[in-house]
Amino acid sequence: MAFPQQVRLVEVGPRDGLQNEPGAVISTAIKVELVERLADAGLRHIEAASFVSPKWVPQMADGAEVMARIDRRPGVIYSALTPNLKGLEAALAANVSEVAVFTAASDAFTQKNINCSIAESLERFAPLIERARDAGVPVRGYVSTVLGCPYAGEIAPVQVAGVCRDLYQLGCYEISLGDTIGVGTPLKAKRMLEAVAREVPVGNLAAHFHDTYGQALANLYAVVEEGIAVIDSSVSGLGGCPYAKGASGNVATEDVLYLLNGLGIDSGVDLDKLVATSCWISEQLGRTPASRVAQALGCS
Repeated sequence: MAFPQQVRLVEVGPRDGLQNEPGAVISTAIKVELVERLADAGLRHIEAASFVSPKWVPQMADGAEVMARIDRRPGVIYSALTPNLKGLEAALAANVSEVAVFTAASDAFTQKNINCSIAESLERFAPLIERARDAGVPVRGYVSTVLGCPYAGEIAPVQVAGVCRDLYQLGCYEISLGDTIGVGTPLKAKRMLEAVAREVPVGNLAAHFHDTYGQALANLYAVVEEGIAVIDSSVSGLGGCPYAKGASGNVATEDVLYLLNGLGIDSGVDLDKLVATSCWISEQLGRTPASRVAQALGCS
């Protein structure tokens, strides 16, 4: 299959990237500026907040305020993670563009992560998706551990496919395939995608790969070659997984963009502005960018 002409980058840095940040709570002003800088760089799909219990994710406690203070640009989707109906209602009140729900391909992981089985998580999502649909808000589904689980080990591609099918049938317009602990390799990624594509059209799938073993870009190349045209990434490679030992951050958006530019695939994102944003947020967090591209181009 030929490469797609365009790829939509879903920027998850403001949510997935910052939610597990250790230390002091990041100010709302920094989060708002990050979202606005990302939009200015040309990103048109930004996961800006999470409406979860502040008890469990204190870094995301100001989701409503972040959404209220963003200077929203036409054509930009500002989405939020909503694990339950309470979170959905808060997100709807904050006028989000889109919401996301999350489960996994591993029962052991869902038990550790959200204290229920995969089947129970899907049961919880059914009324949430129906309510979102009634409100005219699209729902995106995340499936974690598609290429391996820290508790269950190898995950069969058919198992991933079944969960994706169920989410798609519930009404999620797009399913994001998450290599949560970054253990995947290109052939494994292709085989997983092949199984999932029998249940869900490739045009309704996205790749969300972490870079723990340095394989994320290779894995993305493999699935883009098979027709994936939506990639989740995080500016400066921010983020990780608190439930996965040793799991590093998401693949860096600027590294993905450099790859896409080299393949002649359009994303509408300005690399220089993105690198400047990577340098800026890294400075705010007191670290150097995890992105290889930002390191190579340097921060002035």
